[in-house]
Amino acid sequence: MTATTGNTSKLWELIKDTRFGMLTHRHADGQLHSHPLTTQNQDVDENATLYFFVPKDGEIARHVATDPTVNVSYANTDDDSYVSVSGHAALLEDPAKKEALFTKMAKAWFPEGPTDTNLGLLAVSVLRAEYWDVGDSKMVQLFKMAKAVVTGNTPELGEHKKVAVS
Repeated sequence: MTATTGNTSKLWELIKDTRFGMLTHRHADGQLHSHPLTTQNQDVDENATLYFFVPKDGEIARHVATDPTVNVSYANTDDDSYVSVSGHAALLEDPAKKEALFTKMAKAWFPEGPTDTNLGLLAVSVLRAEYWDVGDSKMVQLFKMAKAVVTGNTPELGEHKKVAVS
């Protein structure tokens, strides 16, 4: 595993086709809680920010207001790629950004569209990330695991990196 700085293009390549991310935040008692959210971006902006729509009167909005530290994890089991993003979350009041990111699917939760008074735009500024990307076919992976069992060596299954964004 290697560490890199500022390489958000590889992260986005792994995230973009994964429909849902699990956003984890902390409750006041220290317990962690996760929610599935749809990443609204079509790419990562120059500030390495991920955007999600959340209800302003909901649990996520309440908790990130007092503790902005969050994690978003993505798992694409079809492609054997996994991403864990650590960052800070904040609700933004940016009508133009809401309009630009709003989709027909979002209308199911926010029926009044991008001007819905309960539509919160959650911005997660990525600070660090880690990814695992296995490019081998399932058959090759099984072979490498079987070989590892016989040889006692840990199998080399794809690329694993840590990325410091800021």
